[in-house]
Amino acid sequence: MRPESGLPFDDIRNLIATMPGPDGAAVEAVRLRDALLTKPPGSLGRLERIVEWLAAWQAKPQPSVDRPLVAIFAGNHGVVARGVSAFPPEVTRQMVDNFAAGGAAINQICLTLDLGLKVFDLALDHPTADITIEPAMDEVTCAGTMAFGMEATAGGHDLLCIGEMGIGNTTIAAAICNALFGGTADDWVGPGTGLDEPGLARKRAVVATALTCHADWLGDPLEVLRRLGGREIAAMAGAIVAARHGRIPVVVDGFVATSAAAILHALDASSVDHCLFGHVSAEPGHTRVLAAMDKEPMLDLGMRLGEGTGAALAAGIVRSAATVHRGMATFDQAGVSEADDQSE
Repeated sequence: MRPESGLPFDDIRNLIATMPGPDGAAVEAVRLRDALLTKPPGSLGRLERIVEWLAAWQAKPQPSVDRPLVAIFAGNHGVVARGVSAFPPEVTRQMVDNFAAGGAAINQICLTLDLGLKVFDLALDHPTADITIEPAMDEVTCAGTMAFGMEATAGGHDLLCIGEMGIGNTTIAAAICNALFGGTADDWVGPGTGLDEPGLARKRAVVATALTCHADWLGDPLEVLRRLGGREIAAMAGAIVAARHGRIPVVVDGFVATSAAAILHALDASSVDHCLFGHVSAEPGHTRVLAAMDKEPMLDLGMRLGEGTGAALAAGIVRSAATVHRGMATFDQAGVSEADDQSE
């Protein structure tokens, strides 16, 4: 079935339909310079592809990462009352305060790698509705939250890393991915913050019940988002859309952040071509959703913290790739002999 009102989501659909494509001329300029640098062709492996990706989406023949931002979106979920998390919902607010005080893991990574950090509080005192009995959000709220997430692209940033904080949101991500890609709740549900087996059983039951409750509307990815999603997931989806229009490449964090990208991917697979997926988390559904979208993660460190930590670590690699490409000398500049022509 189509959305109930149509109008707010029509604006989102139009933004996705009018996304700019990659800049082929910038990619070609990167390849031409790469062929002149003091190294064997292809010797920097995936770093070379990352520079091409940056050029394509920044539309710059010499891409750079000078003003990167890690954006953390924080939201609370009514479904937590069903016992799907090892932590109570007030921890979301407490962790947002911890971010502000500089005491979280993401603060240390951003400090080490010289990344900007901004936290978006998404009505933490007003959790979304319990998805087992009603939609998480109405359409106006969902579209408005996507629009709020678009504000993360303001400020002249040239790389955006998206992450989240929200007790219970791996349940939400599992429900979204189950709705988009099929299978059963067992395929998508994992331990999150450390659930025991009874907790996992409750979490699987919640996801299965939610999908049954909303089954008639799950053919539309935006309906999946508003019915099963959370404010932080809607905001991350909006940030991804706005970044594309602003020519800002995006690095996506773990399972929950990837579920936001999956909504857009289900609407138009090319809508997340400007995204790299920073890591594959230890949450089992993350491996599955990356495979379903045919996306290759940059890192596999067994992490499952969220907070944008995996994306931030990957951003350090992206920044290094850009710096290497811009700063390396060519063979002529360095006075280094090139390889002999092996052709006959």
